[in-house]
Amino acid sequence: MEKRLLLGDEAIALGAIHAGLSGVYAYPGTPSTEITEFIQTNPYAKEHKIRSRWCTNEKTAMEAALGMSYAGKRALVCMKHVGMNVCADAFINSAITGVEGGLVVLAADDPSMHSSQNEQDSRFYGKFAMIPVFEPSTQQEAYDMMAMAFDFSEAIKEPVLLRVVTRLAHSRASVEVREPRKQNEMRPSTDQWVLLPGIARKKYDVLIEKQEQMLMASNKSQFNASEYTDYAEKAEKTGIVACGIGYNYVKEALAQLPEEKRRLYNLEKVSQYPLPEQRIQMLARESGKLLVVEDGQPVVEQDVKALLGTGYIVTGRLTGALPRTGELTPDCVAAALGVEAPELMPQAKNLAGRPPQLCQGCGHRDVYAALNKVAEEYPDHRIFGDIGCYTLGALPPFKALSSCVDMGASITMAKGAADAGLFPAIAVIGDSTFTHSGMTGLLDAVNDKSNIVVVISDNLTTGMTGGQDSAGTNKFEAICLGLGVEPEHVRVVVPLPKNMEEITKTIREEIEYNGVSVIIPRRECIQTAARHAREKAKAAQKANPQND
Repeated sequence: MEKRLLLGDEAIALGAIHAGLSGVYAYPGTPSTEITEFIQTNPYAKEHKIRSRWCTNEKTAMEAALGMSYAGKRALVCMKHVGMNVCADAFINSAITGVEGGLVVLAADDPSMHSSQNEQDSRFYGKFAMIPVFEPSTQQEAYDMMAMAFDFSEAIKEPVLLRVVTRLAHSRASVEVREPRKQNEMRPSTDQWVLLPGIARKKYDVLIEKQEQMLMASNKSQFNASEYTDYAEKAEKTGIVACGIGYNYVKEALAQLPEEKRRLYNLEKVSQYPLPEQRIQMLARESGKLLVVEDGQPVVEQDVKALLGTGYIVTGRLTGALPRTGELTPDCVAAALGVEAPELMPQAKNLAGRPPQLCQGCGHRDVYAALNKVAEEYPDHRIFGDIGCYTLGALPPFKALSSCVDMGASITMAKGAADAGLFPAIAVIGDSTFTHSGMTGLLDAVNDKSNIVVVISDNLTTGMTGGQDSAGTNKFEAICLGLGVEPEHVRVVVPLPKNMEEITKTIREEIEYNGVSVIIPRRECIQTAARHAREKAKAAQKANPQND
């Protein structure tokens, strides 16, 4: 066994590679991005031609992975939690089609919304689709679970959801790794994956029949573990249901208690779902009450309450024993267990807020400066924003955006507002977000001849998540023309201060046009431009070492 120091994301990626992965399909989104990036740069993955390019969005990623599974190969899909909403149609139906090659869907949740719009918990999606869910508590488990998840997926012929949270994804630990397994041979499915109602009904019955097998596997899982004490009477003891990373916080807190108090707690670790009901019922029989410790929403707490009935005391996030919102911390878990100890993660006090800002020299700055200058001429204007680093245009000094709801919403919200009579209605969307989910909104606007201005702020990369390739680079004019925007109203500008007069003139002209206009301010992200310059200089130095 070789040991490596790995991020949780890297442990997942390496675990997938060593489990015989043939392809990863993903759209970048924190905290999941590093999984695909690791596979893209891994020498073994390159040597064995593991497919690892970014996809246009999470739905296309899910569908492509399902196609690879149909062919008999093992596939991994990666996204952050809100990406599950985008791929939900394919994801839910994949449980009914079933799989051939192992298929693991990785959802990286972001409790506390460090870089997200909401705190949704992807375990709900696992319940919704009625498929197994794995939730590692450590980097080692994250690595080990990949092999187990792929094996189990192929054994029951269903996709498997693997859910992690930000703290696990972005923290490091030593991980023991094994020898890689060979990729599957090509073996296209001989089953029907055609979800016509008559076929789908039969397949749905098969999925229902598999639930008992999934539950049995969860009750016997190596990743679900019991720790009981034989000290004190049952009524005096508290049972703890510790899910995923919460198990670590519980162990840290219990270790600070004197032994006689530590013996008042029974512990059930849960890292594989569906909820292992037999284990939970046993814990309840051996404990006077239960505390559910889970990072995210009260998914397990609600299930445990339903399982044990109203007469049994179950506490957790719903009861206030743990905070209702935000991520778990060692401190809040320790407090729930009555541990008096110095804060491990003390909160900063008396500090002024420092909201993030667009980089100095960023092209988005010039876009907002121009938009604000022209928009002042129209008292009723509204600028609808979208998801990306340019969302920071909602904050000072620009304060330009009136909305930012989800990927692609800027164009369709501007269209709806224009339909209601709002003028001018302006949408600002980034290049990667436009191809992710903005194109269909633009087509709606063209078909309805909506009076909107769409600004596709093109920095030639997916800037917010670290500079990954953008699917539509060098294609945006052609895409807009193909969707039906009039050629004379697809305008390209270079967002620089020296071009401010030209940019404002262009914006003003397109606002006054009664129809769909697209303005494309194009200038490379200064972060990727600097990186490309360094790479170019390094390559030149390597080619001409005498110039050192």
